[in-house]
Amino acid sequence: MARERLNSGNERGIELPKAKLNRETLGHVSRLLSYLKPYRGKFIAALVCLFLTSLVGLAFPSFVGALIDTAQGKRTDDWLPATIPGILVLAFVVLGLQALISFFRILWFVTVGERALADIRRDTYLKLITLPMNFFAGRRVGELNSRISADLSQVQDTLTTTIAEMIRQAVLLVGGIVFMAIISKKLIFALLAVLPILIVSAVFFGRFIRKISREAQDKLAESNTMVEETLMGIASVKAFVNEPFEVKRYGGAIGEVAAIAIRGAKFRGMFSSFIVLCIFGGILGVIGYGCVLVSHGEITFGELLKFSLYSMFLGSSLGSFPELFANVQKTVGASERVLEILAEKGENVSTSEMADPIEQKIRGNLSFSHVSFSYPSRAEVEVLREVSFEASAGQRVAIVGPSGSGKSTTAALILQFYSPQSGEILFDGKLASQYSLTDIRNQVAIVPQDVLLFGGTILENIAYGKLSASREEVVLAAQRANAHQFIISFPEGYETVVGERGVKLSGGQRQRIAIARALLKNPSILILDEATSSLDSESERLVQEALEELMKGRTSIIIAHRLSTIREADRILVLEKGQIVESGTHQELIANEQGLYRYLSGLQFDVA
Repeated sequence: MARERLNSGNERGIELPKAKLNRETLGHVSRLLSYLKPYRGKFIAALVCLFLTSLVGLAFPSFVGALIDTAQGKRTDDWLPATIPGILVLAFVVLGLQALISFFRILWFVTVGERALADIRRDTYLKLITLPMNFFAGRRVGELNSRISADLSQVQDTLTTTIAEMIRQAVLLVGGIVFMAIISKKLIFALLAVLPILIVSAVFFGRFIRKISREAQDKLAESNTMVEETLMGIASVKAFVNEPFEVKRYGGAIGEVAAIAIRGAKFRGMFSSFIVLCIFGGILGVIGYGCVLVSHGEITFGELLKFSLYSMFLGSSLGSFPELFANVQKTVGASERVLEILAEKGENVSTSEMADPIEQKIRGNLSFSHVSFSYPSRAEVEVLREVSFEASAGQRVAIVGPSGSGKSTTAALILQFYSPQSGEILFDGKLASQYSLTDIRNQVAIVPQDVLLFGGTILENIAYGKLSASREEVVLAAQRANAHQFIISFPEGYETVVGERGVKLSGGQRQRIAIARALLKNPSILILDEATSSLDSESERLVQEALEELMKGRTSIIIAHRLSTIREADRILVLEKGQIVESGTHQELIANEQGLYRYLSGLQFDVA
């Protein structure tokens, strides 16, 4: 039953809007195309080359027809040389020019497309990492990653290939019709009689193809999410011996992807078969009619051959539009999902690559005044209710309480990850809203229970606290955090790669690197979120010594599960169900025989 619930929850995913080709969705695409503006010079040049190569391509049936008519002594094209060698020389010159122009057309289109895509990726990533925590609470990492990878790859195909190909086929289509009309109006009218049927059919089949393509994209993104989440939690998968379950779950997902794709292929195959039948059947009938006109002397054999070649151009262009149209459908859907991210309101934080100087210095005074808070995803559950407390600069204030009482939420509010629904948070007597987010977060540091290290070196992970720090500053911070000795014991020292999420290091080693990172940041306010709760005794001793060094001279908010680590705190706040039920020093609280703090202490050690 538990597995069924898990499977059901994972398969629901997030409902995304369906892509439709209308004014609104085309407006979405045009917003992405605005990224071409910085490169419009090369883009226009590429378009010119595209038109030239397409027009030159239309000249070759004329060369072939002229060769045939010249060989038979029937000239109809006065703009070409009068001899076969002359026609061939001109044809090869034009072919050489077309080859040269085609090179620059492809190079410039790809250059513009790739650079525009890089700009879109950068802006999407920038928007993602500056979005508030509310945004990430209701979304899965795999889904967001799919938007930057799969969806933008679809946009990339359109920018670098589909747009150019659609324009080229449109030029060939229109140009072919014009040249065919010049050759014989009777033949072109006969051929164009089948076009309305093709257009109506394209609209009809296009609806099905669009819907199926979108379903396939969504299911594929869902299956990719499963892979990512499974690999991130691979230790749990192995510990519970759930490899067969995960394989079955993923197999079901990709099976649905394959089924949808096959269903889409059936419709595309039916459409393609219909197009082939209509186009080439129509062309064959028109050529037969052309043979009748040749026999009556109304056109020459060379003109019929030219008309036939232009008919092939026309058929090829019309035949390619269904696939190009399907790509546009996919791009519309992909662009909508990307623009959903770009349209989100981000946090007002600095995005400069250089470290911004702190505009408003925080001395370390912190105050909560009647703060109440509920997470947006669970608005009905009040996590904090009318919480009020003060921490003076340099004080150590501990927050304890049962699980779910609101301890970590308090830390999140101090860091301004969320804003309270009511009440005020003040730094040095000023409302948090009077400071920039950058200033607050530059002067508040957190050492969490579960330390996240990036996949680079130890040096890079410590320097993350201050990107401009020198190696000497990093080493000094590591020494103060009791980390230097174990770091230099590694063969590569500070250049040791810690692995994904720091898996190559023990829990205590990761904690001390996190402490070194916080020391390097030199914050005014420090948050310790159960920083020693999961360590063995020896690691806890080393980490506790590092924490003592870290807490010197700065306001410290200590969220603790092990009450033995907070006995020396200046003040202890006891939270229960989002409310402060007790407050005082360790001795004051332990003396209250009916108090929650004494009860919690009794669960951990003898208080008699």
